[in-house]
Amino acid sequence: MNYIKALHIIFIVTWFSGMFYIVRLFIYNTEANEKPEPERSILQQQFGIMIKRLWLGITFPSAILTLIFGPLTWYMLYRFALPSWLAVKLCFVVGLYAYFFTLHAIYKQQSKGIFKYSSQKLRIWNEVATIFLVIIVMLAVVQQAISWLWGLLGLVLFVILLMSAIKVYKLTRIKK
Repeated sequence: MNYIKALHIIFIVTWFSGMFYIVRLFIYNTEANEKPEPERSILQQQFGIMIKRLWLGITFPSAILTLIFGPLTWYMLYRFALPSWLAVKLCFVVGLYAYFFTLHAIYKQQSKGIFKYSSQKLRIWNEVATIFLVIIVMLAVVQQAISWLWGLLGLVLFVILLMSAIKVYKLTRIKK
């Protein structure tokens, strides 16, 4: 049982690592699109290789393996009983997979040379994974239905802090 749980955690970590890094590569690839030739082609060719290897070699397989070992862990621990904290967590996991599929859509677009989002929008989008990570880990560790008021307040404050950090980072980049 512990091996299954350990594998689930390992693939969660590699999945999140891939999601965090892939958006950074999307940002760099988008910014490379604004460079003059031949710099643009050289950078985008290299980023294209990195993006493809990361997405298809690590991130996508990790998402699938997380989806396999998660229900196995759930079954082994709870025999598919659904404690309230787990029901809430699973709702956020569904949201995380929706986020993951938006990253897949961006992957496909950028693979075709389509850049729909600015680097600033992608920086903001990158923080969505952080929000899911904090919520899901808190629910998994605390394992109780956290007071909705305090949980919501904490989440709102966390999001405000993240968005403020993005704004400060943007201002420091503009000054340089």
